[in-house]
Amino acid sequence: MINFNYETDYQLDSENTYSNWICKIVGTEDGEVVQLDYIFCDDAYLLEINNKYLEHDTYTDIITFDYTDGKNISGDVFISIDRVKENAKTFSVSFDTELRRVMAHGILHLLGYGDKREDEAVIMRAKEDEKMKLFHVEQ
Repeated sequence: MINFNYETDYQLDSENTYSNWICKIVGTEDGEVVQLDYIFCDDAYLLEINNKYLEHDTYTDIITFDYTDGKNISGDVFISIDRVKENAKTFSVSFDTELRRVMAHGILHLLGYGDKREDEAVIMRAKEDEKMKLFHVEQ
């Protein structure tokens, strides 16, 4: 089950389209979605989460809490819409493109991909690109 929660004015245009895409991402990695909660919020909301649970006093675009058990994918994915908008400008891409990249990034963490080391980050970027292309495949 995939739930979309909104702590900001932003809302996805088609939750069903995004749910299908997320399931497709997980399926291509031989996983199964058990429970995913996406929480779309603003910078202040995510900064509070970052401070409280990770003891980081910095803005970020995404925080993923992983409850996955093997290939049974489960987690909470918090996304700052403010950061996504800012990053879209910085990287000269559309808001939708950047949002999909961040959403895929969170799923990839739940699937076991890291990004702390340079070699991991290279793989993560390639996987993000690969999974974003699935969004446009017939749902």
